[in-house]
Amino acid sequence: MEEEKQLAGEDRLSGEIVEVYRQPLPGEVVERYSRPLPGRPAAPGQPRRRRRTGLWIFLACLAVVLGVAAGSWIWYLLPAGSSADPFEYRYDHGWEEEEDASGAVTIPTYPFGEGAVLEVETDHGRELTAQEIYQRVNPSVVTVMVQLDDSVSVGTGVIFRADGYILTNYHVLAGGRDCTVAMDTGRTYEAQYVAGDERNDLAVLKVELTGLPAATFGDSDQLVVGDKVYAIGNPLGVELRGTLTDGIVSAINRDVQVDGRTMTLVQTNAALNSGNSGGPLINACGQVVGINTIKMSSDYSNVEGLGFAIPSASIRRLVNDLLTYGEVRPEPSFGVTVLQTGTRLEDDIWGLQVLEVTPGSAADLAGIREGDFVLAAGGRPVETSQELLRIRRQLYVGDQVTMEIWRDGERMEVTLTLNDPVE
Repeated sequence: MEEEKQLAGEDRLSGEIVEVYRQPLPGEVVERYSRPLPGRPAAPGQPRRRRRTGLWIFLACLAVVLGVAAGSWIWYLLPAGSSADPFEYRYDHGWEEEEDASGAVTIPTYPFGEGAVLEVETDHGRELTAQEIYQRVNPSVVTVMVQLDDSVSVGTGVIFRADGYILTNYHVLAGGRDCTVAMDTGRTYEAQYVAGDERNDLAVLKVELTGLPAATFGDSDQLVVGDKVYAIGNPLGVELRGTLTDGIVSAINRDVQVDGRTMTLVQTNAALNSGNSGGPLINACGQVVGINTIKMSSDYSNVEGLGFAIPSASIRRLVNDLLTYGEVRPEPSFGVTVLQTGTRLEDDIWGLQVLEVTPGSAADLAGIREGDFVLAAGGRPVETSQELLRIRRQLYVGDQVTMEIWRDGERMEVTLTLNDPVE
C-alpha cells in the first residue's frame, strides 16, 4: 500500500490536484483527465462548440422591438375612429396593369352581326374527375395579353366557338390598343375586338383560326350552393398560366357593388387571383357556368375564398347581344320583389309572395300590389324567384308578358309592358 501511495505521488506537482482512476475492466469505457494549475494551458483536445444562446436572445429582442415599432406605425396610419374593416370590391386588373387603367378599347376590330351565337346547354351529363375536367377545358382557355400605353394587362379568356370567338372580361381590355392571345400549346396569335360592355364587364375577341377546341357552356341556373366548381386561369400573369383551382359554389344571385353599379354574380371559394379575370368557372361536368371577374379584397386584412363570376345564364343574353348588335340592349324589370321560395296557397296551388312593388314599374302600372302572389309568368308556373328571373332574362324592354296573380283567394291575370329598371 505504501508503495502505491509513493508511486501515485511521484509525478505530482505542488498544488496540483490529481484524480487517479482504477484500472478499467475489460470493455469498460472511462475518461481520464486532470485539472491544470492556474495559468497553465489546457492540454490540446477537441474544440468546444460555442453556444449561441446569447445570439438567439438578441435576435428575439430585436424582433420584438421591430414588431412594436411596426405596429405603432400602422396604428398611426389608420384613420381615427376606424372600427370596421372597409371591404372593397376591386377588379383584379391584369399583371403589371396600372390601377387606374381605364378608357376606350382601341384594339383593331372585327365586325359584329356575322351570325355567331353563344350556346348554353341545359343537359350536363355525368360528373368528371378533376383530371378529366382539366384535360377537357384547358385547351379552350387562352392567355389574353393587352398592350396599354406604357404597360401590359394580362388576363384569361375562353374559346366559345371553334371559328375563333373568345370571351373575356372588359376590364382586361380597357385602355388597350393591341391584343395577343396564347393558346395552351404556347402559340400566340393577334386578336381583334368584336364588342364589349363595360357595365357588365364582358368582351368578345376574334382570332382568324378555325377548328379550335371550344368550351361547352352549361346553365348556371342549375347551380346550388355546395356544388363543386373549378377555375382555370393565369394567376399573377403568364408564368403560372393554366393553373387549376377548385372549390364550391358559396352563394348564387349574390348582389355585389362594383364601381357604383350592382352585379348579380355567383360566389365561390375557388382560389382566384389577378390574371384569372375572364377565365372560366366550371361545374363538375366540365361545363363553363361563369366567367370569373372579381374577388373581394381588404386594405387591412387578408381575405381569402371570396371570388365572384358572371353566371352563364346572364352571359348568354349579354354576349349574343354583343355578337348581334355590337352592344347590350337594356334588360327589363318586372318591378316586384318576391320571396325566394313559393308559398302553398291551396292543395295544388303555389305562389311567390310579392313583398314590394316599385312605383312606376311595369308591375305597378299593371296593378300588382304588395301581398299578391305570383302564380305564373309568360304561361309558365313559378315556385321560386330563380324561375321568375329565368323568364325575365329572355325578355327585352318593350316586350309584353302576362302574369297570373292570386289575390284574396281569387286568380286574376294582368299584362305587364316591360320597361327599363326604375332608379
